[in-house]
Amino acid sequence: MTVESFEHEVKSYFADRGINYLDNSSSYKELDFTILHKKTKEAAFHLEVKEKGQRYTEENWPKFAPEIHMFILDDLTIRKCLGRAPESGILIRDNLRSKYFFFSVIDLALMPKKRVNRKIEKKQLGLKGKWLVDLRNGREFQTLNDAISYIRDFLKELDEILYSRLDCYGTYVGENIMSGGVVRQPEHWTKDVRNTR
Repeated sequence: MTVESFEHEVKSYFADRGINYLDNSSSYKELDFTILHKKTKEAAFHLEVKEKGQRYTEENWPKFAPEIHMFILDDLTIRKCLGRAPESGILIRDNLRSKYFFFSVIDLALMPKKRVNRKIEKKQLGLKGKWLVDLRNGREFQTLNDAISYIRDFLKELDEILYSRLDCYGTYVGENIMSGGVVRQPEHWTKDVRNTR
């Protein structure tokens, strides 16, 4: 049985719901899709889509996460997300488990990962940067609709996430956020403001 490509599924989803978008999937510099604002037609979100179609051969990769939860991304994809930050992210369809996982560029920056260089052979031997990530560190969804709805909600909360939250953002597998320093008192804030203004 042939599975519809994830790119095609996303294009069909956008078309069926009248979502304005740009298809950048043939570009080497852009993320796969640019979702546009309904009224202004300006860029609202830049989305890369990936899919896991088969199991990884674990002995070929450093230990990072159980294979069922592991996904391998190109370092270049991450850099393209950073170029469109903060309105960017990656949506992964796990064909093996019929699930979707979303990583905002903020998650990509903050979550644990393992970077490796994979040898490639073209005209000469080279290297291709890869990230090993744990799918459990993304937001998990059963349907594409739920994932796209979450991206809309994420955009509404973006200012609060970026500029208002003071505690560490995100709870990630493989990370233990500890406490450090001394308790900050009101007089510390006053001193900081006085010394920096």
